[in-house]
Amino acid sequence: MVVDDDQVDRLIVQAYLEKYPFIKLIGAYESPAAALAAANNQRPDCLFLDIDMPGINGLHLREQLMHIPACIFITAYADYAVDSFELAALDFLVKPFTANRFEKTIARLQEYLTLRKKSDLLSHALGADTIFIKDGHNQVKLQLHDILYLEALNNYTSIVTSNRKYTVLSPISGLLKEKSFRSFVRIHRSYAVQKNFISKISADEVQVANNILLPVGRTYKESLNNIRN
Repeated sequence: MVVDDDQVDRLIVQAYLEKYPFIKLIGAYESPAAALAAANNQRPDCLFLDIDMPGINGLHLREQLMHIPACIFITAYADYAVDSFELAALDFLVKPFTANRFEKTIARLQEYLTLRKKSDLLSHALGADTIFIKDGHNQVKLQLHDILYLEALNNYTSIVTSNRKYTVLSPISGLLKEKSFRSFVRIHRSYAVQKNFISKISADEVQVANNILLPVGRTYKESLNNIRN
């Protein structure tokens, strides 16, 4: 869905999008209010939003549409960049942009949507000892005691077992708040390990399951000291 109060800019984005077969344009709107109503009904996968618009600006519109996975801001004002990324922007384009720059944005979008589609969605269906991972079209049951560690990947988390790695659409901080993951300890901004798999703790590393070395973040050393003690 494209939202821009400038007709020429709106048509330029539409023309660029027509080059990519995997994208289906479900609407292009001049009015943010009309776009808001349409987006809530049609639930697009991605928004291409101008920011400086009358009534509801693009940032406020995004705030009301955070359930839409991807958002790409397109604006003439670079000063909005920080605010846009605080609203989980996938990318930020400054007008006028080149075809090459737009192509990089679309590549990023396609990668994101592919990962999201294939990502293993976490569902706590059988209580604290078991979780279900959606792997493609199949549901895979994992025993929590088989999980070695978690690795943060922005809004995703890799769940690593001795056999393979799964990716779920949830930040690591969200998983660690779940009761199911109470046996895990955060050792780094990017890693949390299951305590019973820790075989060795040094000043800068944790050894997991005898052959995996993971870094220790400075702010997480106290948690490891509690385990050591």
